[in-house]
Amino acid sequence: MSELQVTTTNPTNLTTQMTVKVPVSTIQSRVEQRIQQVAKTAKIDGFRPGKVPVSHIRAQYGAGIQQEVINDVIRDTVFDAIREQNIRAVGMPNIDDVKLENDFLVYQATVEIFPRVEVQGLNEINVTRQNAQISDADIDTMIENLREQRKTFVEKDGAAEQGDQVKINFVGRVDGETFDGGSANDVDLVLDSGRMIPGFEDGIVGMTAGEDKTIDVTFPEDYQAEHLAGKAAQFDIHVTSVQTPQLPELNDEFFAVFGVTEGGLDKLKEDVRNNMQREIKAAARNQVKEATFDALLEKNDIEVPQALLEQEIGRQRDMMVQRFAQQFGADPKMFGEDMLPSELFEEQARRAAQLGIMVTSLVESNDMKADPERVTAYIDEMAQSYEDPSEVIDYYTNNAQERANIEAVVLEDQLIDFILAQANVTDEEVSYQNLLAAAQQQ
Repeated sequence: MSELQVTTTNPTNLTTQMTVKVPVSTIQSRVEQRIQQVAKTAKIDGFRPGKVPVSHIRAQYGAGIQQEVINDVIRDTVFDAIREQNIRAVGMPNIDDVKLENDFLVYQATVEIFPRVEVQGLNEINVTRQNAQISDADIDTMIENLREQRKTFVEKDGAAEQGDQVKINFVGRVDGETFDGGSANDVDLVLDSGRMIPGFEDGIVGMTAGEDKTIDVTFPEDYQAEHLAGKAAQFDIHVTSVQTPQLPELNDEFFAVFGVTEGGLDKLKEDVRNNMQREIKAAARNQVKEATFDALLEKNDIEVPQALLEQEIGRQRDMMVQRFAQQFGADPKMFGEDMLPSELFEEQARRAAQLGIMVTSLVESNDMKADPERVTAYIDEMAQSYEDPSEVIDYYTNNAQERANIEAVVLEDQLIDFILAQANVTDEEVSYQNLLAAAQQQ
């Protein structure tokens, strides 16, 4: 909307207050247009549709129409004013002190803004940068893990041991009475899997097929069913069968599962090493990024606008809901704010918001842009883990949104390099397993 008069003040680092003046003539013309529209469609006793005198509409509904127009004008002009003043608004503006003054409609609009900060202490932070080398033993361990993931179970004679799978029937009692969920038949249970309450699986060790036994256990104090928490229980257990694990042989059939049709074990080891190298690179990138961000947060206490914090809380809540829905097949609508209150996410959300403010400030103050060559290299590297790398490269290269997502990741990597070039960095060699574990904990 034209002819706006806007003045701004900054009561705090997190807010901007605008005084917006809109010419009354603008409002009057829109009121008249609205009255004319209402007159054409209004149904009023004593008048035919479309024949209601404009004067009658103005007298009876003019005040209400004027208020509606004023509300519409404020709604439209406040965002025009925000754009004209280049205000980086966060959340919705708060409108107050609306009044008619001389030839203007005047109102105050207060809006939270994305804070501009000067990040401190880049040359003072201490960052430990971890890396790992892949040994032959690491590769052997990984292949054994692959075999373990594809193990089968075969019948065995003799007593059940840890790691064996048993088929059982059981009936549980607390205070001599059975309870809901305490009985089941034909349950396959791998001993030492931790599926059951403490003591249950240990109690089956040594049993043989066809054997019956009663074991005594105690439900944990934090057991999800509160009426059972901390209670002593007895379980009557019948073992139907005992099976021992059997790992697949390292043969062509096993290699084919992983796409190896030529080269046998040596080719599988080569592929495993390449995958592990990609994992190391990604894990090292994540570890040093988080270590750098943690160090920056220690040096910079960033105020976060409430609206930005609430947005981040909402984003993290949505992510958790989606994870629950995917993992358990649950309806996302069942997870209301009462089940996932804001307090659950506030600490992590505040950290994410503070980092977002710092990252934005550093990128803008140093005029950083994603390096096209690094973007291309990142896409190429990522594509190598797919069966048809060229298809993946084409997808990310020609899809504007997906390429923008990759550019954001690369820009963040460039920023980390920029910070590390000024920081006090200590390189630390760790094991493959420890590097992955450290990255996952971040």
